[in-house]
Amino acid sequence: MSGLKLFRIVAWAAVAVLAAGSGYLVYQQTVASSNSGALIEPLASIGGDFELVNGNGEAVTQDTFAGKPTLMFFGFTYCPDVCPTTLAELQGWMEVLGEDAGKLNYAFVTVDPERDTPEVMRDYVWAFDERITPLTGTPEQVEAMLKTYRVYAKKVPLDDGDYTMDHSAAVYLMNADNKFVGTIAYQESEETTLAKLKRLIENAAPST
Repeated sequence: MSGLKLFRIVAWAAVAVLAAGSGYLVYQQTVASSNSGALIEPLASIGGDFELVNGNGEAVTQDTFAGKPTLMFFGFTYCPDVCPTTLAELQGWMEVLGEDAGKLNYAFVTVDPERDTPEVMRDYVWAFDERITPLTGTPEQVEAMLKTYRVYAKKVPLDDGDYTMDHSAAVYLMNADNKFVGTIAYQESEETTLAKLKRLIENAAPST
């Protein structure tokens, strides 16, 4: 955690622009004809198979999250602003959901596997909440997942010879079949966010 102080604050406004307009992601989070906050229909072009490891070094694939919807956020442990803010908000949403929080999976996927080892990821993520699964892997494994999920991530050199990362700042909403159904924008209102999460849970209920 203390390593965060070594890095300069990046111009996250640029990331927000990319999150809003990038061709890598579809950021329409509600059905255009509805004001109810309904999630969009699943988009097959975002999401799919992956193979990473969790904070204990154990293999994790898309099947690990099968059966429940998943909130998935992509970031890195040296992130000075967006990532800790989003993880803190995620913890808050879980507290508000109460028992219903257990009906969802939660994952934080690194975009910086060079520095984010399983142990580093575990210590960082679990400082917020141990229900959030930290995910990392080899650079090749992470890059493959970023492509599959259409995630923007770019290494940005710093003047002192080190680097930071620009990356997509939205939380991905995946249904119980690991299909992309929407996003939660960075610092979106809690009211709108919780409406989306409750709808995600309701849509995952087995049909009778």
